[in-house]
Amino acid sequence: MSVLLSVVLLLSVLLLTGATPEMDPYKILGVTRSASQAEIKKVYKRLAKEWHPDKNKNPGAEDMFIKITKSYEILSSEEKRANFDRYGQTDDTQPYGGGRYSQRHDNFYFDESFFNFPFNSKNHREFADSKYTLHFNQYVNDVVPDSYKRPYLIKITSDWCFSCIHIEPVWKEVVQEMETLGVGIGVVDVGYERRLANYLGAHRTPSILGVINGKVTFFHYAVAKEHLRQFVEDLLPQRLVERVTDKNDLQFLNSWHQLNKPHVLLFDQVPAVPLLYKLTAFAYKDYLQFGYVDQGLSETSDLQKQFNINTYAPTMLVFKESTEKPADIIQAKGMKKQIIDEFMSNNKFLLAPRLVNQKLFNELCPVKQFHRRRKYCVLLITRDEETFTFGNQAFLLFASANTKEVVRFAYVYQQLQQPLCDLLMQNKDSALSPPQVVILERRNAAGKAFFKPVTAWNGSDEDKQSLLEELERLQKDPSILVHDAILPELNNEFASMFVIRWIYASYDYLSEVMDDILHNNWREMMPLLSLIFSALFILFGTVVIQAFSDSSEDKQTKPKTKDGTKAKENGSPETATSSRPPKKNFVEVTELTDITYMSNLVKLRPGHMNVVLVLTDASKNILLSKFAKEVYSFTGSLTLHFSFLNIDKHSEWMSMLLEYAHNAMQMEADEDDAGHHKMDYTGYVLALNGHKKYLCLFKPVYTGEDLDSKSSEDEGGASGGRSRSRSRDEHPPRRSNRSRSISTLQTHHKLDRLGLWMERLMEGTLPRYYIPAWPGLDKITPCK
Repeated sequence: MSVLLSVVLLLSVLLLTGATPEMDPYKILGVTRSASQAEIKKVYKRLAKEWHPDKNKNPGAEDMFIKITKSYEILSSEEKRANFDRYGQTDDTQPYGGGRYSQRHDNFYFDESFFNFPFNSKNHREFADSKYTLHFNQYVNDVVPDSYKRPYLIKITSDWCFSCIHIEPVWKEVVQEMETLGVGIGVVDVGYERRLANYLGAHRTPSILGVINGKVTFFHYAVAKEHLRQFVEDLLPQRLVERVTDKNDLQFLNSWHQLNKPHVLLFDQVPAVPLLYKLTAFAYKDYLQFGYVDQGLSETSDLQKQFNINTYAPTMLVFKESTEKPADIIQAKGMKKQIIDEFMSNNKFLLAPRLVNQKLFNELCPVKQFHRRRKYCVLLITRDEETFTFGNQAFLLFASANTKEVVRFAYVYQQLQQPLCDLLMQNKDSALSPPQVVILERRNAAGKAFFKPVTAWNGSDEDKQSLLEELERLQKDPSILVHDAILPELNNEFASMFVIRWIYASYDYLSEVMDDILHNNWREMMPLLSLIFSALFILFGTVVIQAFSDSSEDKQTKPKTKDGTKAKENGSPETATSSRPPKKNFVEVTELTDITYMSNLVKLRPGHMNVVLVLTDASKNILLSKFAKEVYSFTGSLTLHFSFLNIDKHSEWMSMLLEYAHNAMQMEADEDDAGHHKMDYTGYVLALNGHKKYLCLFKPVYTGEDLDSKSSEDEGGASGGRSRSRSRDEHPPRRSNRSRSISTLQTHHKLDRLGLWMERLMEGTLPRYYIPAWPGLDKITPCK
């Protein structure tokens, strides 16, 4: 029974819904049937602002806003409004006059408006939008390359987008205006082109963006016709059109030779440069230089008089090699894009332009395609010097008198296009040759061409007549071009301007980044912000870790007793081999005593070593100074510590240490038996690793010269460190003061090779002598 009751209630609801009349746009907007378009638009703006879901938190605000938008869409269109007035019909998909119940399904008449939602679904999408629908491949292959000639305005939409309906009337008006000006239009449906939307960086609908030079820029302002127009204008580079007055007109027009371009001047009454003119300047920026003259300024009156400009209509002049007389002119009240494009296409080149790059050469002298479309190039090979000015001017006058469409004139400088000139003049050193005129015809894109040198050119009447005869012969018999060759690619003479263009591009990019930041477009800016903050975090973390590391190392290397001695550096070492530069201008050397023994050796941190110099009271000052010089370049290492051991106090510790190191002790014992004398450890250096319990041993080797200028080598490595000078039996005994000087000199040179030994220590190539335990340093040997 309950199931039957539910079915009855459902059918009742459907029948009541189907009988409900369609919405009345006049009642919703609160206007009469005789209301004008201005009144309807005014009421719509007020209601749309009042019921916008972002401002009105009423639960029914969204539905009311949709009804207001739909009502305005009907009443703003004369066709839809007339349809509603006649038939009461609000859905333009139903046939006019066909009644509200026009289709029959299984004996039930369904009102299709019940299933017709007022969203931007694909079935009810405007035909204009479908005309501009973009796909991913179409965008990459067509839109991006074309954006280098004209900007694109692209709308991102979706099927179930309430705000998309709100901006639709404004979008239609903007599209109609921008398309006539030459702006490219595109529509991307997120539901069907999610890949393209993600590629563009559009993460919400509706979104409007511009594309120029392959770069995407988002629109951030309220969707209004004036704002969108200004957005398109802001997409264009800032230096497309130059303002020209009576003060800078000659400078502007005379730059044709440097820029190798014709110059265009637009005279108009409006103070701002028209958008159509800016778009034209962007499309032909590679071929023409553009200037604008504001006729309303008193600073332009002389220009208007000079060229007899009509103040009642915009006038456009093209100047080529002559700055006094325009090469072409158009004047019209309503200049259309098609007329301007035709005018620019007919004046893209100078009468005799200079070949400055391969692109210009390809356009001036295109490859032959058919017999009737042959293009011949008359090329003057000359130089940019004052002595050739007359000949160059004569060639220009000859080119200006040409009326044949199949012949193009151009010139080239020998010093700038040397490979091409050498080939055409058939001369290995064309720089020494006089100017030459060559006629050529290109046959294929690989560079093959037929050519013929005509005559040496100095601008005389004979040269002109000879060239004219050759052109007449060429028109009758193309086979006179007897030479053929593969032409080399031309050098780009404007390549040095790349730096300036890069600076301008960088400036534009930074301006866009600042604009994005100011308008809080955080989602599009998130990748860049993430990169910046990551770099700053890594840099900050590195600095902090380094600072704490240096601080801890400095604390650990401070001496813990007052017995330390600082041996100051008196000279620079010969070789700096440490991985880090020294931080101080002195070497900090600590005396190894029973107090510092534990911290400087036994409990030394893993990986750290203590380099200990063995000395006596007599040799202390000399050896410490030499020791500081030799080890100074290694003080940058954080793992090395430097100490000295007084052998007069701790000789027993030294003997016990070498006794523990069996290999070293065995070697020393052999030497002691051979010499039968007491061991002298003065000048020994020990590298002690307290954690791993091993040592590396340096034994002094004398490399200096004695006072008699006879070289002698200290054999301390074999005699326990005692100096042995070579002497002959026949030499008389030396005086005591002389012997003292020799002894001092030999002591100073004991550490001559310590620097090399330190390098091997840092490399880890020295032999290591392991010991079972460090002997105690608690006794002081009594002085004898």
